[in-house]
Amino acid sequence: MEIPAAYLQQIDVFLPHAATKAMRLNRDGLVNEVVIVDDQWSFRFPNNEEGKVALHKESQLLEVVQPHLSLPTPRFQWLSDDCVVYEFIPGQPLDRNTLLCQDERTQTKVAEQLAAFLHELHTIPLDALSQLALEAPTQPTVTGWREKFAEIERDLFPYLWANQKQWVTDLFAPLLDGRVDMRFQTALIHNDLASYHILFDPVAGRINGVIDFGVARLGDPAGDISALLNNVGEEFLYPMRAAYPGLDAMLDRARFKASYIELWWLQQGLRTHDISWYMVHIGRARPMMPVGWGKEG
Repeated sequence: MEIPAAYLQQIDVFLPHAATKAMRLNRDGLVNEVVIVDDQWSFRFPNNEEGKVALHKESQLLEVVQPHLSLPTPRFQWLSDDCVVYEFIPGQPLDRNTLLCQDERTQTKVAEQLAAFLHELHTIPLDALSQLALEAPTQPTVTGWREKFAEIERDLFPYLWANQKQWVTDLFAPLLDGRVDMRFQTALIHNDLASYHILFDPVAGRINGVIDFGVARLGDPAGDISALLNNVGEEFLYPMRAAYPGLDAMLDRARFKASYIELWWLQQGLRTHDISWYMVHIGRARPMMPVGWGKEG
């Protein structure tokens, strides 16, 4: 894939004579494109104004949170208005197939690594984040969920079969009848913990790092847990409990979020007429128990 000349010019500023080095371009991101140079440097280029703002916010956030985290994260070496550079973190996306190909000991080790990382992230004192001017999240309400359910009925039910409509109705029922409380303790969350942002080393059998904090914010820590449910499944969470106290208490919220996000993706596709939104779920896992499972009622 040919690398745009504007990218090459930026790369040459940081790495003179970069044209003689091996490069590859990744265009999979929604707001960024990445050029990897010699498997040593990552150059990230935002493709819109929103991405440029996010890069600067991410730079400030990483400086604050890195002392609290045990796993490697990008350390920005150079930042301009439309480019950021950091040392390349090797590894492959931690998807379900990759994880299941590992032995049980490695799977447990990876689970413990992720649990420790997320617990560290989610328990960073809010006072330590005050300089970042992060917007406080709004707590969800039953009325708010009723409105979202009504939107889904309006937007999606005309395209769904009867059994799919029933699945959506069953998904929302524990929230609307009070069996599941979606309120949360505010924490800093990664907010985009997809498999391609968790870099796994299959030779060493460990996680090399977590990348892309561009949409990190204050919110519900169950959101990050839901991403794991979506990517690798619920059974992966069981060995995480020891390293993440309180994980079980947020599991129902995570189950709901892992399912609801797929409905949200469909709504985005309808609203934007962008067919790629309909395909985000392909290759994801989501083997998990229903929301409210084991509760009376």
